[in-house]
Amino acid sequence: MAPWLRFLIIVWLAIGSSLGLARENVAVDWINVAELPAEARTTLVLIKQGGPFPYDRDGIVFGNFEKRLPLHPRGYYREYTVKSPWRRDRGPRRIVAGRGGEFYYTADHYKTFSRIRE
Repeated sequence: MAPWLRFLIIVWLAIGSSLGLARENVAVDWINVAELPAEARTTLVLIKQGGPFPYDRDGIVFGNFEKRLPLHPRGYYREYTVKSPWRRDRGPRRIVAGRGGEFYYTADHYKTFSRIRE
């Protein structure tokens, strides 16, 4: 392969990934509602009811800065705390809700996500 072509490919890949072009369709595992921890099922019910929520930060914008969820404009996703009974703080568990009606669960503070299947 010609050096100039290799250079163009590398530049294209670098620019594309920094703009999010390389991750338009993010692969996310699925989890059934019945498989969620009881606290996550409770949080999901509260989200659908519109609250009241136990934590002040519930409902804030989730930025998706790591691009682990499908890309959408800022403000598309909101995050909600899933109580972790063994923790005094909010803990690592969250449900992220998209404006399109989809829900994602993370047990490890946004490192991995599973889309909730209802």
